[in-house]
Parts: sequence; structure tokens; C-alpha cells
Amino acid sequence: MREKINTALKAAQDAGDKRKCATLRLVQTAVKDREAAARENGKDGVAEPEVIEILQKMVRQREDSAGEFESGGQLDLAEQERAEQEIIRELLPHQISEETMKTLCEETLQEIGAHGLRDIGRCMNELKSRYPGQMDFVQASCVVKDMLRAEAASQDASTSKGGEASGD
Repeated sequence: MREKINTALKAAQDAGDKRKCATLRLVQTAVKDREAAARENGKDGVAEPEVIEILQKMVRQREDSAGEFESGGQLDLAEQERAEQEIIRELLPHQISEETMKTLCEETLQEIGAHGLRDIGRCMNELKSRYPGQMDFVQASCVVKDMLRAEAASQDASTSKGGEASGD
């Protein structure tokens, strides 16, 4: 991942793309800062999954900023944020589509036998190990919660119907 960032920076420098150079330098700095913090805590540095997390966080930050700029009427700044967002996204592994993510969440829930909200952590850990950097895990967490809530609601409904039928 670091090599991909360095290669992209060199290409942007050769092309004279100032926006891309600045954005890629921000990415490098964020990774170096995380590595320094890790070393202070006695770790060897950051692994690729952590670099991917950094990039995903930077994408989300730019999305939030762009939304704020748009609502404030600063469309030029919103456009800059979206341009930076796209530059950072190019570094990330191919992202799984939202529809595919929903299917994978559902399959994972069934495979691990998740039945309640207490199983969110197990499910998310499984998704993170299977699809590192390939999906937005914040969004996936929301999907998993919704699926587990829906399952719990349907179980409650069938339980209460069963109780009413036996009371007749």
C-alpha cells in the first residue's frame, strides 16, 4: 500500500498535478503519524489493514466536509473536498457494491449463527477478516444491525402469535 502511495505521488509530480501531490502528501503524513504513534506504544509500525483504515477515514472526513461546505453555500470548497476524496479512493482496494455488501452481511450472519444484537461484534470481526478494506465497515455495521433487529422483530412476532393461538 505504501508503495502504491509513493508511486502515485511520483506520477502526480511528473504530471505536475498539484492537487493530487498535496493530497497524497497528506496521506503519507497521516500514515507516518500513525506509525510514529504505534512505535511510541512499542509496536513495529502499522500493517496494511491499518493503512486502509486511515484512507477510509480520510474519505469519510472529506465526504462530511463536502456536505458541510455545500450546506454553507461554499460549492468551490465542496468540489475540492470531493476531488481529494476521489484521489484517496483510487488508493483503496476495489470496494464491494452496497448490494453485494448486504448479501455478504446476510451470509455471514447465517454462517456464524447470529441471532441478536449481541452478535454484532462477532459478525463485524468476521466481515473485517474476510473483506479487509473492501467495504465500508461503518455502513456494514448498520446493515448488520438492521438485519439482526428485523430478525428479532420477526421472532417476537411469531412468538406472540404462537402464544395467542395456544390461548384460544
